[in-house]
Amino acid sequence: MSEVRIPPVLRSATSGAKLVDAGGSTVREVIESLVGTYPALAPTLLDGDGGINHFVNVFLNGTDVRHLDGLETPVGERDSLVLLPAMAGGS
Repeated sequence: MSEVRIPPVLRSATSGAKLVDAGGSTVREVIESLVGTYPALAPTLLDGDGGINHFVNVFLNGTDVRHLDGLETPVGERDSLVLLPAMAGGS
């Protein structure tokens, strides 16, 4: 199981959990496991094709998965995934 850090803006979908465990050997499988357990995350995390929405950043052990193998990046048991939806604002 990998540890997934849930940002405050998404915690309502995980009953307030900051950290959750999700199984999978790739980033894609971990995200699919996460959405399987917490379906309310799907509209925010996933696009219409089942990929990660363009405004969601995914980091594996501190490295953006876009600089690795994207959704096919291997994930180990003790790895940590961080989900960071982009925030907009200002005047």
